[in-house]
Amino acid sequence: MLAILDYKAGNQTSVQRALNKLGIPNVITSDPDVLSNATGIIFPGVGAAGQAMDELTSGGLDERLKDLVAQNKPLLGICVGCQILLDYSEENDTKALSVIPGECRLFNPSWVDYEGIPIRVPHMGWNQIELKQDCILFKDIDPDAYFYFVHSYYPAPEEKFIIGETTYGRPFCSLHGREGLWAVQFHPEKSGTPGLKLLSNFYEYCKEASDA
Repeated sequence: MLAILDYKAGNQTSVQRALNKLGIPNVITSDPDVLSNATGIIFPGVGAAGQAMDELTSGGLDERLKDLVAQNKPLLGICVGCQILLDYSEENDTKALSVIPGECRLFNPSWVDYEGIPIRVPHMGWNQIELKQDCILFKDIDPDAYFYFVHSYYPAPEEKFIIGETTYGRPFCSLHGREGLWAVQFHPEKSGTPGLKLLSNFYEYCKEASDA
């Protein structure tokens, strides 16, 4: 079973609908024991970094998440859930979880697209991922697939943790982490067939890891 983290600042129901469509057992929870016993955790996100961290720290979920990551519990962060795995976010001047070294930065509106037109902030719509490292989450996904983005801030982790990049004015990290700990800036639950496949790949990884 996958646990969808409930921290009052996420997009839990959209993720749950996607998992239900795939037939993947899941529960929305903030119960530390349920998180510990789950096959894997999805850390969804909508909203602001400061609000998200306030909710996590007020319930002690920040320390539980860090403990579970240290124990190699598989985790997938989405959007804000991707950003606050880093050390710091410029949004709300937020000290984040420090699970992966790096920071989250505001898009520079002076950046221009391929036609020389200044980008709009937030970055909203469909875009592609260029993998910089092999990633099991992208197994059997077309390299030209598009995923749905909506965000004003982007993750900037240490280079060795960058798994995939997307171009919006210039390349930025849209997928970071390591085996068993992944964070995506896009919304797989809103990205049609490729997004559903990514979620399915995450679940298959979690099952194999729990059987190992």
